[in-house]
Amino acid sequence: MEISTILGIVIAFVFLVIGMYWGGGDISMFADASSVTITIGGTLASVFSSYSLSDFFGLPSVMANSFKRVVFDPIGGINTIVSLANIARKEGMLALEERVNDLEDDFLKKGIMLVVDGTDPELVKNIMEAEIGSLESRHNKGISMVDQIGALGPAYGMLGTLIGLIIMLGKMDDPSSLGSGMAAALITTFYGSIIANTIAIPISTKLKMASGSEVMYKEILLEGLLSIQAGENPRIIEEKLYSFLPRTAKEAPKKTDEREDR
Repeated sequence: MEISTILGIVIAFVFLVIGMYWGGGDISMFADASSVTITIGGTLASVFSSYSLSDFFGLPSVMANSFKRVVFDPIGGINTIVSLANIARKEGMLALEERVNDLEDDFLKKGIMLVVDGTDPELVKNIMEAEIGSLESRHNKGISMVDQIGALGPAYGMLGTLIGLIIMLGKMDDPSSLGSGMAAALITTFYGSIIANTIAIPISTKLKMASGSEVMYKEILLEGLLSIQAGENPRIIEEKLYSFLPRTAKEAPKKTDEREDR
């Protein structure tokens, strides 16, 4: 489980409650059923109308992904590719077929089988890039729904405030109610900001980072597969794949045994 997502949201709410208390307010002042109905109900209704039924009902699982800890190990993937490159160099491409069942990554398995079957390199590249593109498209659709919640929450908060102001102005004959009416009108803006800044934007950012990591990982595997198919030296493949990584990752010790390259 990705504990930072949970902790971040909880801590944000804790600070909000502390701020309310230190500001001298009564916490119950910030609870308003009509404001919740307008902001949450309106936001979800607009998202619902923007996407298909299946996409909308998949939103909870999309958001739940930000609470899951999924680690992609590019260095481990590079080491696997280099190991497969050494096997192909010593024993030939067909020897890779015997190693497929030992691989845990389905994307890599599929690529290896295409290479072993003698598929044209350009076709291998097109097939695997299409799979990466499909993955990225699915991720982007889910992320766009969360982004829309972040954009619509404050908008519906403002709509709720306008509704409250209209109601308040309609009761100008009772000046004693203006203060409480203004407070109630502003609560919807408060809820809309919470939806966007405490929930939607952090979750969207986490999902984008996870998607970027997975796409980069698969691009590294694809480049490695194409290099194996081209018969490149394992040491050259390793150096090429490490160029995908940030500098801190490149400083990690590499696993290739130079004697295997000869």
